[in-house]
Amino acid sequence: MDERRKWWALAAVGSGVLVSTIDGSIVNIALNTLTQAFQSNLNVVEWVVLGYLLTLACTLLIMGRLGDMYGKRRIYLAGFALFTLASLLCAMAPSIAALIGFRVLQGVGAAMIQAVGPALLVTAFPARERGMALGAIGSFVAAGILIGPALGGILLRYVGWEAIFLVNLPIGALGWWLTIRSLAPDHTLRPGQRFDLVGALLMATALFCLLLGLTEGPLWGWNDPRILGLFAAALIGGGLFLAWEWHTPQPMLNLRMFRRLAFSLNLLAALVLFLGISFNLLLTPLFFQLVYQFDLQRTGFMLMALPVALSLTSPVSGRLSDRFGPRVLTISGLIITAGALFGLSVTTPLTPPLQMLGFLVSLGVGVGLFQSPNNSTILGNAPPEALGVASGLLAVVRTIGQTGGIALAGAIWASQIFALNGGPIAPITAASPPILAGGYEVAMRVAALLAVVAILPSLAGGRALRRQPVAAGQAAPDQA
Repeated sequence: MDERRKWWALAAVGSGVLVSTIDGSIVNIALNTLTQAFQSNLNVVEWVVLGYLLTLACTLLIMGRLGDMYGKRRIYLAGFALFTLASLLCAMAPSIAALIGFRVLQGVGAAMIQAVGPALLVTAFPARERGMALGAIGSFVAAGILIGPALGGILLRYVGWEAIFLVNLPIGALGWWLTIRSLAPDHTLRPGQRFDLVGALLMATALFCLLLGLTEGPLWGWNDPRILGLFAAALIGGGLFLAWEWHTPQPMLNLRMFRRLAFSLNLLAALVLFLGISFNLLLTPLFFQLVYQFDLQRTGFMLMALPVALSLTSPVSGRLSDRFGPRVLTISGLIITAGALFGLSVTTPLTPPLQMLGFLVSLGVGVGLFQSPNNSTILGNAPPEALGVASGLLAVVRTIGQTGGIALAGAIWASQIFALNGGPIAPITAASPPILAGGYEVAMRVAALLAVVAILPSLAGGRALRRQPVAAGQAAPDQA
């Protein structure tokens, strides 16, 4: 691939990441509008978001495996086409049930895009520039987080709810054209490949039950028989999946790839970190609104600090990891992240908002320093024939970490508020600002502890990387 073509490839993958990230956040602010438009209930309309996210998470590994079998470019193009078509169908939905169904279809398309996108970049860029390319993708993710809510608000106010789906059409068409232009055709497929249908069904069932239980647990109650049943089904399904994958000749997820310690330990570090930073996603917006008494516009402005810092740091971190290796950057990022989360935890109703803004910037810098080199290490140490699965696994880990972290953060925050209040209070948001701040303090210190814990597998993964032999034609381990 010539010098210009690889940048076109980055634009093609970046457009897919951007449109799927925007779509994951733009609908959230439209729930009330959709409730009124379809004359439905909020608990039904919430499945417009939940159906998309659950479908995305449960099909990521499946799409990664299909990409490894039939060609990542083919799956990526099919995903763009399906996502764009489903967006059009969403805008034309005659009922809330149809909209939920089309969002599920959209989730399948997004899974095809996200599962193989990073893997396509790994093959499009030389190993010495892999961190920089993946860091640029981090900027696209941050841009999607920034653009989604703001764009959604404008479209809802001046156009209508249909526009939040129609906006995907031009981006989808552009992404399709960029992919055709820039990504090299898939290589000849290896004969005799078979898709592991049993493993796919077991994995999707286990993930669906786990994520639905984590999502609905705070609403239904953690002792609710439905929640306990979902977790039991996830545990049983997960155990059956692992047993099946270990013994089947052509598994969807080859468990032997986890013997590469640099791969598995850095994946574990990412999971623990996503658990920790998800506390901030849930609780910091509530702190601004309930403790500082900020309106939605000012809250949104303050929250922009993190994705802006992340978008600026990720490509720089990726480029530095290509030059100096990932170890120092990942550990430094985790230390800065832990410090920022601890700094947020000491915020009180009397703390100047600018101080909190500074810690949010530091949090974005820390996550940006960690994520690009960590992702580069994971994908650089995945078997070449399983890059699609490894790429999908990264996205699954992120989703599980965020979902589990939000559930854990809500539980810790609520229990601490009840303890400070001397008993339950309904609604919980009616507690006084000092009590709400006290709950935030404890929860964010747990988040900081999780970031510190993530240092352990990251350090161990770095040591494993240094001991790893260098194969001919590959980058040295320190440069992976």
